[in-house]
Amino acid sequence: MRGMTRRALFAGSAAGTAAALLPVTPANARPRRAAADASYRAEYHFTVPDQWKNDPQRPIWIDGEYLYFYLYNPDYFAGGTTAGTAWRLATSTDLVAFRDRGIAVPKDTTPNGDVWSGSAVVDTGNTASYGAGAVVVLATMEPDETANSQAQYLYYSTDGGRTFTHDGTDPVLPNPGVKDFRDPKVIRDEERGRWVMALAEHTKVGFYHSENLREWTYAGGFVKEGIGVLECPDLFRLTAEDGTARWVLGVSANGKGSGLPNTYAYWTGDFDGSAFAPDAPEPQWLDHGWDWYGAVTFDKHRADGSVDPRARYAIGWLNNWDYANITPTIDTDGFNGTDSIVREVTLSRTASGTYYLASRPVAALDHHVSRTVELGDLEVDGTRVLDYRGTAYELSCEITWEQLTGAGVQLRRSGDGSRHIDAGIYGDYAFLNRRNTVNPDVSGRWQESKSPFDPSAGRVRLRILVDRTSVEMFLDDGRYVHSSEAFPYLIDTGLALFSIDGKAVFRNTVIREFRI
Repeated sequence: MRGMTRRALFAGSAAGTAAALLPVTPANARPRRAAADASYRAEYHFTVPDQWKNDPQRPIWIDGEYLYFYLYNPDYFAGGTTAGTAWRLATSTDLVAFRDRGIAVPKDTTPNGDVWSGSAVVDTGNTASYGAGAVVVLATMEPDETANSQAQYLYYSTDGGRTFTHDGTDPVLPNPGVKDFRDPKVIRDEERGRWVMALAEHTKVGFYHSENLREWTYAGGFVKEGIGVLECPDLFRLTAEDGTARWVLGVSANGKGSGLPNTYAYWTGDFDGSAFAPDAPEPQWLDHGWDWYGAVTFDKHRADGSVDPRARYAIGWLNNWDYANITPTIDTDGFNGTDSIVREVTLSRTASGTYYLASRPVAALDHHVSRTVELGDLEVDGTRVLDYRGTAYELSCEITWEQLTGAGVQLRRSGDGSRHIDAGIYGDYAFLNRRNTVNPDVSGRWQESKSPFDPSAGRVRLRILVDRTSVEMFLDDGRYVHSSEAFPYLIDTGLALFSIDGKAVFRNTVIREFRI
């Protein structure tokens, strides 16, 4: 995929029918660009200022603001993704508006090369001897890509996480002789007075202990085959709505080969400080779309700085390594790298007793609304084109029916109705389908994402975030989420509602636009 050119991407037709639900006419020619200075930069999602970004790094909270680090390649246009990454920093008080702070952990300052994923912690107890409140980063580096040299290295900051210094050139956790040994996620185990690291080791997540962040001892591991190489592990405890506290182990994983998502897999269960015991052997997925990868969760801090035990935040990279270098932002805006909206994640329980993570857009998004269009209740039998145009907005509604096969919305619809992104329910599944617009999946295999749905409910709540290169659909208060890239032409701004084999009422239909 990395050899795919922008010309090749846009030369193809946007032909096809979304989920084979609605009759459409293939689009055989590329429309004229709306303006010479047209931009594909997201309107209200985080984007890198220039060049390249990929994996988010778990944000930390210091003095009333979140410090968000992410992998950044300042040499992307000169050397591609192989040019290596540093850690760049952005700060935010509400997780919607961010302020760029530049590179915090530079690359190539030691013979070990560039800096990969890891995690930052605030060492309030001065366990590492850099001073109380020092920020310590544990990150993977690979000095020799021809050997098994992935190992964990330490950087520290004494200026509140703005700049970092390496702690020598030796790893704090050397490679034991394996190929995949990366992405350390470090948490504080206050109950036992030590640090715990979760590390991605091919199809295993290894657990390690440390008293001082510099010396680590192996404690145990959790193995899962069948969903590809496990990356970017996540480990946290969350209190459910019923008052029960459960541990959650998450990983970024590629389940495509098994018909599963390529996003964030997780298990609820018990963790004793050394071993994780899942409630069930198979994972659940925090996102069912194609493009929510390298995701991290992090503490939700209240106004007084205390941590909310009943909620966390999450953010993911809105891209996929199968087609990471294909995006119109390269041509129009000189960058490649967009993130999902920050979500608030909570732990819920089904009627059968299964715990699961629900997620919804961060509440602070409400403070950035620039325009609201209230359409009320709309009855639909077939296709109903709305009198609304937009490239970046949020649509929310509740769809109700007595009997039908499917219902949903056509997003970023072309004037002739031949191009659009479809989202909604059909039979016993919910879906997000990007087949009938320009999108990065030139293979044609990963166009529609699905999640379970019970049609006997007779209703479904949709909250859909549309931006210039992405769609995120939240169903029924975030029980299921679908996040996928799509690159509609900027002149495709229409919106339509549809029902199949029956009537539907779209209740309390509201469109909101944002200004950041």
